Amino acid sequence: MSKVFLCSAEELGPNSLKKVSNEAVGDLCVYNLDGEFFATSDMCTHATASLADGYIEDDLITCPVHWGQFDIRTGEAVAFPCEKHLRTFKIYVEDGEVFADLDAHADAAVEANIEP
Repeated sequence: MSKVFLCSAEELGPNSLKKVSNEAVGDLCVYNLDGEFFATSDMCTHATASLADGYIEDDLITCPVHWGQFDIRTGEAVAFPCEKHLRTFKIYVEDGEVFADLDAHADAAVEANIEP
């Protein structure tokens, strides 16, 4: 397991997101969906756009460039022009701090059999 600190839970209010840089995997986008935390790769798989500049609608992140969408929980590409899924990361919240396991996919992605 390669567990890394992303942010404190207080930094992200409900339905907000944040870009976090990591040398091993590049930029990640961290999301708070009503108190539940998720992380995906930050770069849109269609164009070179940061998803941290996009917006959250329900459980979806919308790319700010071409309006493609991904399911935040699974990383699944759900709206054209995005067709390739996002990499997701397993999240742990411990003592008010949010961590990602860079070697493991999010539980929802594993359950849905979504591979980036």
